[in-house]
Amino acid sequence: MKVVMVGAGYVGLVSGACFAEFGTDVVVVDVAAEKIEALKQGRMPIYERGLEKLVGDNVADGRLTFTTDLEAAVAGADAVFLAVGTPTRRGDGHADLSYVYAAAEQVAKAAQGPLVIVTKSTVPVGTGREVQKIVRRVRPDLEIDVASNPEFLREGNAIGDFMRPDRVVIGVDSDRALNVLKRLYRPLYLIETPIVATSIESAELIKYASNAFLAVKITFINQMADLCEKAGADVHDVARGMGLDGRIGRKFLHPGPGYGGSCFPKDTLALARSAQELGAPVTIVEETIAANEARKAAMADRVIAACGGSVAGKTVAVLGLTFKPETDDMRDAPSLVVVPKLIEAGAKIRGYDPQPHYAKQVLPQEVFFAETALEAAQEADAVVLLTEWNEFRALPPRKLKAAMKGSVAVDLRNAWEPAAMRECGFSYSSIGRI
Repeated sequence: MKVVMVGAGYVGLVSGACFAEFGTDVVVVDVAAEKIEALKQGRMPIYERGLEKLVGDNVADGRLTFTTDLEAAVAGADAVFLAVGTPTRRGDGHADLSYVYAAAEQVAKAAQGPLVIVTKSTVPVGTGREVQKIVRRVRPDLEIDVASNPEFLREGNAIGDFMRPDRVVIGVDSDRALNVLKRLYRPLYLIETPIVATSIESAELIKYASNAFLAVKITFINQMADLCEKAGADVHDVARGMGLDGRIGRKFLHPGPGYGGSCFPKDTLALARSAQELGAPVTIVEETIAANEARKAAMADRVIAACGGSVAGKTVAVLGLTFKPETDDMRDAPSLVVVPKLIEAGAKIRGYDPQPHYAKQVLPQEVFFAETALEAAQEADAVVLLTEWNEFRALPPRKLKAAMKGSVAVDLRNAWEPAAMRECGFSYSSIGRI
């Protein structure tokens, strides 16, 4: 089989490389010539564990290629996946579908025979039907099916999520489209991965509903952490007691500075707007969005309070700047709110992250970027753990304290052991713990 992946971003590149690993011939197309050239030379545009080797191996074996020529790529393809961006549209919060619709039109124009156009991008319910209208208008002469196949890739674990998923969701309204996608995913079927076949609308909603539910769960435990602080309880004990209930589960019950990244912020907002437009508002999601934004701002206030009510003229070391570990993604990262607010309050920021490429581009110029965590802590009055990379968990408290001038430690991920930190002389605070 031959597959075309339109878009060499996070979803398109990872999905394309994984399909190639299954033995499928894959062509990844992107309009950014410099990105395609870099990929041909083996340079990845994103950081994702194992991706460079996966891409390199499949390029070497001839199953994975990159091009800017969409027309040539589509020739002979069984399926074309649309994996282009769907950012939040300015002004109203809806998903911007212009890239999806433009790609669908271009693919239809380039098609030389029957094929399946599959929406891989995260899109609001109703998008697939609009893609069908575009395709039928542009190519009434060809049999082109439209399907929805949402991705469920976690940054930092995307390859594992593709190769060993909880489920594969396929939204179709034709047997031909269903058969093509089942053939593509046959390696997963053989390891008994659930294949969920639905209507196109249901598939689109499964993606949004899943992300929104997880965002609600994160926000719930964050608010429970605040309650624990007031009541003298420990949020870790509360989360463990809740998570052992099979109806609830343990995942996503970890308090922190709020969710960020490429999915949850834009997907919750897009779902809320679509629901409002359809006359079925999802108010719990609307409240989650508001609470999460307030959460990020409140984290800066925590740091200021821990420093005695003012950070004016003080040096604050911030460890971890990306929205989560094992990625270089800065989209809606808590650091984008916390760091500027601390600077506005008069703090000097010394930051460190294991993958700082994009952080250096989007954080204020006043931030000093250190090469190591201990360098960031050098002569700092306070240290803030903002993203829980594993190397920070293993950081010896005594070495950290020795590097600093002050003794304030604010652990916004509950990654450090309170007793060990206090034994080393830290004035230590975390989230929802006694």
